[in-house]
Amino acid sequence: MQNLGDFGKKVVKEEISSLRRLYERFDSEEFGKVVDLILHHKGKVVFTGIGKSGYIAQKLSSTFNSTGTRSVYLHPAEALHGDLGIYSNGDPTIVLSRSGSTQELLNLLAVIKQFDSPIIAMVGNLNSPLARQADFVLDASIAKEADPLGFVPTSSTTLALVLGDALACTLMQARGFQREDFLKFHPGGQLGKSLGKCVGDLTCSLKDVACVPPNATLRDIVIAMTIKPLGAAFVMDGNRFVGLVTDGDIRRSLQKYPSVEHILASQIMTQKPISVCSNLNLEEALQIMEDRPRQLSVLPVFNPDKSCLGLFRLHDAYAPLCKKDVRG
Repeated sequence: MQNLGDFGKKVVKEEISSLRRLYERFDSEEFGKVVDLILHHKGKVVFTGIGKSGYIAQKLSSTFNSTGTRSVYLHPAEALHGDLGIYSNGDPTIVLSRSGSTQELLNLLAVIKQFDSPIIAMVGNLNSPLARQADFVLDASIAKEADPLGFVPTSSTTLALVLGDALACTLMQARGFQREDFLKFHPGGQLGKSLGKCVGDLTCSLKDVACVPPNATLRDIVIAMTIKPLGAAFVMDGNRFVGLVTDGDIRRSLQKYPSVEHILASQIMTQKPISVCSNLNLEEALQIMEDRPRQLSVLPVFNPDKSCLGLFRLHDAYAPLCKKDVRG
């Protein structure tokens, strides 16, 4: 029997191949016309689809809304039972379908013409009734699905998702959509928190950080970090920051030195650790800590006047606890 892990890899390869073919045949001119239509429309965009395509349509509608293009999802069956009231004259409709012949969708096309709605087909069959009736066609065709049976929506939904994301991102670019705009639409969650806060907002103050002098012994450092367990200690020469000792530094010193009785902070500290200013955006600070071969768990934070403010922990970006109870 084929190794199941290898089969999973094969599925990924097949979906990548479908995306590569999409890239190679990408019709920039038709795509640009769709972007221009949506960009200059004063109303909203209506997404519709049924089954798995319907779920992708719902996701894309949400992405449009969060990136500055008003949008709604319309279930094609419910549309014929009163939900057509969401339309304003001229609202474009993006229809997602692999086959392009789903009867519920074709029934919907027949009635939305009264709203002068331009039809944008994101379709897998360019010879289908949907493609023939659409004003614009975005080619989402695939050679085959990636599942073992060859008909479960996998590659087809991936292509539709990517095409929709490309539309959303291109509209963001055209509108000059900025970080501040995204925050306005997405004030909650980790994204909103990252965009709306600075490092200083979540920094553990200097009084809550273990601080030791350069001549502190390893035992002194461990005791200080046990009393104030933030994963690091500042080495201070009076009021001046001169180095950082982390949990990792302590472990490495135990490996390096045969006898640890006389190890001093000045021997194991990092003299010029990576640090940030308190007014740095939280998102940028997370990139500094995470986008590297060895992730940083802590950062010393300094005020604009170069004075030491405290310690920022990666943990606090996701669960800010230090200002409530640094001892847990």
